[in-house]
Amino acid sequence: MKTTRLTVAQAVVKWMMAQSTILPDGTQAPMFPGIYGIFGHGNVTSLGHALEEVKEEFPTWRGQNEQGMALAGVAYAKAVKARQIMAVTSSVGPGATNMVTAAGVAMADRLPLLIISGDGFNSRIPGPVLQQVEHFHDPSMTVNDAFRSVTTYWDRIVHPAQIVQSLPAALQRMWDPASRGPAFLGLPQDVQAMAFDYADRFFEPTLHKPIRARADSDEMHAATAALTSATKPVIISGGGVHYSNAEATMSAFAAQHNIPVVETVAGKSSLLGDDPYYAGTLGVTGSDAANNLIAEADVVLSVGCRLQDFATGSWTVFKNPDMKLIGLNTTRHDAGKHKSMPLVGDAAVTLEDLSSELDGWKGPQSWVDRAQAEKQGFRNYLDSIGLVTPGDTSVASYAQVVRTVNDIAKPTDICLAAAGGFPGEVNNGWWSKGVSTFDCEYGFSCMGYEIGGGWGAAMAYGPGGGAENDGDVFVFVGDGSYLMANSELYSSVLSGHKMIVIVCDNAGFAVINRLQVGQGGRPFNNLLADCKVDGELAQVDFAAHARSMGCEAETIDGVDELAAAVERARQNTKTSIISMKVDAYTWTEGGSFWEVGVPEVSNLESVNEARALMDQHKADQRVGW
Repeated sequence: MKTTRLTVAQAVVKWMMAQSTILPDGTQAPMFPGIYGIFGHGNVTSLGHALEEVKEEFPTWRGQNEQGMALAGVAYAKAVKARQIMAVTSSVGPGATNMVTAAGVAMADRLPLLIISGDGFNSRIPGPVLQQVEHFHDPSMTVNDAFRSVTTYWDRIVHPAQIVQSLPAALQRMWDPASRGPAFLGLPQDVQAMAFDYADRFFEPTLHKPIRARADSDEMHAATAALTSATKPVIISGGGVHYSNAEATMSAFAAQHNIPVVETVAGKSSLLGDDPYYAGTLGVTGSDAANNLIAEADVVLSVGCRLQDFATGSWTVFKNPDMKLIGLNTTRHDAGKHKSMPLVGDAAVTLEDLSSELDGWKGPQSWVDRAQAEKQGFRNYLDSIGLVTPGDTSVASYAQVVRTVNDIAKPTDICLAAAGGFPGEVNNGWWSKGVSTFDCEYGFSCMGYEIGGGWGAAMAYGPGGGAENDGDVFVFVGDGSYLMANSELYSSVLSGHKMIVIVCDNAGFAVINRLQVGQGGRPFNNLLADCKVDGELAQVDFAAHARSMGCEAETIDGVDELAAAVERARQNTKTSIISMKVDAYTWTEGGSFWEVGVPEVSNLESVNEARALMDQHKADQRVGW
C-alpha cells in the first residue's frame, strides 16, 4: 500500500481538495471551493501552514470576524443549493465560540458548513493554555463542546488516523439531505502538527452526486388518495424545493394538476411572482392571500418545509378541521410533524412520481380562480402602500424601499435579508423575477446575517462562483443589524466581491418595539428614544462608516432618490452602501397569529387584554389532529 507522510493539518486540506460535486447547472466543481479563515495560536502554525502551501489551488479568504465569515459560508451554501460546502477555520477560544451562532444558522436552515477549530493540547502537558476555559469535573471539555448542540456532526481528533474515518463521515452528514447541516472538527494543537503515513487512496479524487431518495410506495398511494379527494388543495413550497433544484418540477406539477402554491420564507422564489399558480407567502410574515387559502384548504401538500411557527402561525393557519396534511420531505422527522401523512423522499423525483400516480387528476378551476383573486387583491394592497409619488418628502416605509428596488431589479438580481423588520417586508413586497434569487435568513432569525451573508452570496453569484450570474446582490439591512455585525463589508472590499447594501435607519429595533407595544407593553429599550441614554442621542453616519472600510457610500434624503442611487451603485466596482431614514411605525399589514409569551397577570390593563386575545387565538391551534 502506497502512503504519503503528512501532518494532520496537511492531510485534512489534501482530502478536501480531492472531493468534487455536481453543481445545479450540471457542471463538475470542487466540493470545497475554499475556506474562510482567521488565524490564531490554535490554527496558524499547522493548519495555516498547510493552507499557505496550496493557496493558489485552494483559496483562503480572510474574514474580519469569525461569526461574519462563517455566515458568509452559510449564504454561499444557500446560493449553490447546498451543492458545495465552504469550510471555515478559527483558533481556539473566543474565535471558536464566535462561530457558534453561525453554526446555529446552518443547523436551523439545514445547510452544510465545515467548521474546523483549533483546540487545546491532547497531551494536556502545557495546560491550562491561553484561552482555555477549565472544567474542573471534566478535563476533556473545551469551549468547542458548545458546538455539539448546533451541528449535525461533531468530533475532536485526538489521533492522526482518526481523520480517515471522521472526514468522510462528516461529509456524509453534510451531503445527505436527510441529515444535512454543519459539521465540526476540533483539532488539538499538538495533533494538528503530528505526522502520519496516510494511504494514498484516502486522497483519490471522489465525485459526489446528488442523493435523490424516492418515496415508499404505500406512502405514495396514501398521498395520491388524499390529493384526489381534494376540492381545495394547496401546495406549500419550502426551502427543500431549492435544495432539491426542484423549482421547475414544482411549477410544472402545479400547472399539470391545477393546484395553487404558497411559499414559506425559505421557499420564496421557487416560483416567479407572476406564475399563474403562485398565490403568495404564508404565515406570520405572509400575505392575507396565502393565509386565506390555507385556512380553507382540505388537503395541503407541504414540500421541503420545516413547518416552523412563522409558516404555520404557531399552527393556527390550518383552520379546516378536516384538513389532511401531506409532508413531502427528505427527513422523516419533518415529514411526520403534527400527524402529517409522511412522504419521505427528494422533492424533484417524488413530485414526478406523484404526478404519475395522480394520472392526470386536476384540482377544480374555481379554486385556482379564487387563489388568483386573493393574490390580485393583495397586490393591489401592496401597490397602495409601496408605490412612491415623485417628490414625496415624507419618511419612507420599508414597503416603499422594497418596492422601489424590486421594480428596477433584473431577473438575475438577488434579494438578501434577515431578522428584524425586513423579513415581513421582503417576503411580501419582493415579487420574484428570477427563480432562486431570494435569501432571507429566518430559520434562526439571525440579526447580523445580512452583511456576512451578502459577502458569501456575492462570492457565490460572482465570477467563478458556484451560482454564477450577472446580477447584483441587494442586501436589505436595518440599523440594528448593521451595528451588530458590519465588519465583512471590509472583507467584501478586500476580496472584490461586490454587493449593494441598503441601510434603513429607523433608530432602533423597531419591529421588536412593534411586538412589545402590540402585546400591551410600554415602549422600552428597543427604539433608541426609549433607551437609557447619557446626554444627547448620538446619530450614526452609516455612509461615513462604510467609506472608512473602503466601500462606496452615500446617504439619500428620501425614497424618491432611491432608484437613482441604486443605478449609481450598479455602476460602482466595489461594495456600495445606500443609507436612508425609514419610519419606525409603518409596516406591511397582514400575516397570521403568532404565539408569544404574554404575561398571565399584569398591572397594565393593555397587557391583560393582549393575554386574553392570545388565549382566544390559541383555540385555533392544531394540536393532536
